[in-house]
Order: sequence, then structure tokens, then C-alpha cells
Amino acid sequence: MEERRLGPVVGLGTWNTFGRDVSLAREVVGSALGAGCRVLDSSPMYGSEEALGLALEERRDEATVATKIWAQSWEEGRTQFADQLSWFGGRVDIEQIHNLVQWRGHLRWLEDERKEGRVGKLGVTHYDAGAFGELSRAMENGRFDIVQLPYSPVERECERELLPLAAELGIAVIVMRPLGDKSRLRNPPSREELEPLRAFGVETWAQALLKWALSDERVDVVIPATSKPERTAENARAGSPPWLGPEERDLVERLART
Repeated sequence: MEERRLGPVVGLGTWNTFGRDVSLAREVVGSALGAGCRVLDSSPMYGSEEALGLALEERRDEATVATKIWAQSWEEGRTQFADQLSWFGGRVDIEQIHNLVQWRGHLRWLEDERKEGRVGKLGVTHYDAGAFGELSRAMENGRFDIVQLPYSPVERECERELLPLAAELGIAVIVMRPLGDKSRLRNPPSREELEPLRAFGVETWAQALLKWALSDERVDVVIPATSKPERTAENARAGSPPWLGPEERDLVERLART
């Protein structure tokens, strides 16, 4: 496995989950860590960073904290980073530039923080296929370790350029929105339709979607977001082999289209 690789593993996203609710954050994060989820993703945009830090408390060393800088100015970005250091024990394991906002300017000072050991790896993100051209240019500069992008059976634009480029450059891939349109989770395929996937450890539609993404060898981490502690263990089980082959992935794609 290449040095920059992180997985394949299931992590935890915190967009629209516990926000500033520290009590709920402790439940969700505790359940995630107990289930083996180690990559915990946040951002100043989400309003969840401080609650995540308090939820980790003495378990900080069990987690790989992946958060972001989301700021139009250097000064604002440095303030966000100082807060993150105070919340996450003096270090950020994965610092990402959120949605490419001022990425060239932030990259310069973040590289200094990486050299000083306060940042482990540097990443860059975007959710919109319309920005993938700029995201590829950021990847090609050779200074990022990680890219975060959307990927699911119903959102596959990254397959054209970004996933091949990440593989070529040895950049680790974190997948956001691996469950696609969550409304589909309320009307999942039947147990009979999922039966061919049972030999791969798949018991639920969410697990099928997560394993679909992780079975792409270019993907390292998926970060499904949930506010329900019981869902973290269910999601985490999708992070273990055996992985889906082409036929099984094709089945998931067909089920996602129905």
C-alpha cells in the first residue's frame, strides 16, 4: 500500500449531524470509535468542530481528525486553525482546504504548519462537478496528500478525471456523500434484491453503497454522516473485506437507478 493511503475504511462525517450538541456528539463519536471508525471529518462550515473536540476528550489518540480551513482571508484561516489546535490537542491529522476557497494562499502557510508537525496531511475538497477542473489543477501541483470528493452509484463524475489522477499521483481519496441521495435510504431495495451481496457482508442498503465505493481500489475512506449512534456500527461493518467485484458493483448501480 502506498505511503499516502489511508484505508480502505469507513469514517464518520459530521455535516448536519450533532452540530454544537456536545451530549449527542459524545454518543455518536463514542459509538463510532467503538465500531472502529477512526477518520472523523468536520469543518468550520459545519459548526461541529468544538463539540467533536469535547467528544474526543481522552480518546483523542484513537481518532484521525480531518477538518478544514474555510476562509476568504489568511487571517480568518489562521484563526480557524488556532481554534482547531485548541480543540484537537494541538494537532490536526488531516487539514483540508474546503471547497477550494483561496486554496493557493492557504496552502502556503499550511505547508509551514505541516513542516512544524501541527498538521499531518494536507487535503483539498469540492462537492460540485463544475469545480472539478480546478480541483484537478490543485491535485496536479503535487503539494496535496489527499482529495475529498463526492462519489456514489448516482454521482460518478469523478471517475472521468479525478480518480485516475489521484491513482497516478498517489493521492489518497476521501469520499463524501457515499450514500448519494439519502431519500433513497427510506425506500431501499428488498432483502431479496440484496441477497447476492450477503456473501460480502452486506445486510443493508447503506452498507451496499458504502462497500460499492470502498471496492474501488482508488478510494481510501468513505465518510457517511449520521446523528444516530446505532448507525455508526452498521456503517463500519462495510469497511471490511471481502470487496465487491465488477458484477456486484454493477448490481448496486442497477439497484440505485430503480
